[in-house]
Amino acid sequence: MSKFAAIIIGAIAVLHSYIAWFEIFAWTSVGPKVFSNFAPELFEPTKTIAANQGIYNAFLAAGLFWSLFIRDIQWQKRIATCFLLFVAIAGIFGAMTVSPRIALVQTAPAAIAMALLLLKQKTPAR
Repeated sequence: MSKFAAIIIGAIAVLHSYIAWFEIFAWTSVGPKVFSNFAPELFEPTKTIAANQGIYNAFLAAGLFWSLFIRDIQWQKRIATCFLLFVAIAGIFGAMTVSPRIALVQTAPAAIAMALLLLKQKTPAR
C-alpha cells in the first residue's frame, strides 16, 4: 500500500471515528447545529437510532484502522478495499436518501483510496 493511500485511509478512518462519536455521544447537543434543517424536537427521540448508526460507523473506522496494521500486503489491500467499499456504498445510500453532499464526504474519498490501492497493485514491483 502506498503511503498516500494509507494517509487517505487513515483520514477516512478518523472521519468515521468522528461520525461515530457524534452519533453516539453528541447527537442531542451537536446534532441540532449540524442538521439545522431538522426540527430540534426530533433529536431526543432519535438518540438511540443515531447511536445505532454510530456503532456502524465505529466498525467502519475500526476496519480501516485495522487494514493499516496488516503486514501481509495482499490481505492489507483486500481488507482495506472491503471496508472502503462499505464506506462508499453507505455514502451513495446517504447521498440518495439524506443529502447529495454525503457523496462528497464519504464516497469520493473512499473511491480515491480504492483507486490508489488499485494503481499501486498494478505497478510492477521494483
